[in-house]
Amino acid sequence: MTTRIYFVRHALPVQEHADDRTRPLTDEGLADSALVRDFLRDKNIDVFYCSPYKRSLDTIRSAADNYNQEIKTDERLRERESGPGKNNYEMFRKRWADHSFHEDGGESISMVQKRNIAALTDILKTNAGKNIVIGTHGTALSSVLNYYDPSFSCDDFMRIIDWMPYIIELDFNNTTLISKTEHIHIEKKHN
Repeated sequence: MTTRIYFVRHALPVQEHADDRTRPLTDEGLADSALVRDFLRDKNIDVFYCSPYKRSLDTIRSAADNYNQEIKTDERLRERESGPGKNNYEMFRKRWADHSFHEDGGESISMVQKRNIAALTDILKTNAGKNIVIGTHGTALSSVLNYYDPSFSCDDFMRIIDWMPYIIELDFNNTTLISKTEHIHIEKKHN
C-alpha cells in the first residue's frame, strides 16, 4: 500500500517581516499559491498537514479549501530556529558540513531533522495508503530529504533555496521511501 506525500515548500514571503512565525506571503507569493492549488486539484488529497508558520499555511490554504479540508498543524514541522548567525553561503556550508553545528539559540540540521522525521513518521503511520500534503520550509524539507538520502548536501539545499513554491512527491511503503518525484517550482530570490 503506497502512501503519497506532496511536500509543498512555501511561496515567496515578505523577507522584511521580522517575526518568522507570522511572516506573510508577498502579493506575488499569494498569486503563486494558486499554482499549488491547481497542481493539487486532481491529486485526490485525503489530508493536509502543515507547519504552523503563516507563509506555509497560506501557500496550501486554497488547495485545502478546494478539497473542503481543514489544515492540521504540527509544531514539529516548523522551520529551523535561527540563532544570531547570518544566513549566508558560508553559514549554510558550515551547517551542512556538520549537522550538529548551531548558533547559540538556534537549531542544527540534526535537530530540525529529528523533529521533522518524528512528525512525518506519525503522519505516515496514521494515514497509510492516503494522499497527503505537507506544507513546509526549505531547511525542514531538506533535512527530510537528507534523512532518506544522506548524499543530499549543501549543494542540493542551495539548488532549491530559491524555489518558492516547490512541490516534491515522496511515495512510501509503510515508512520506507520508495520513490521521489520533483514537480513544480518557481524560482524567486531568497534574500
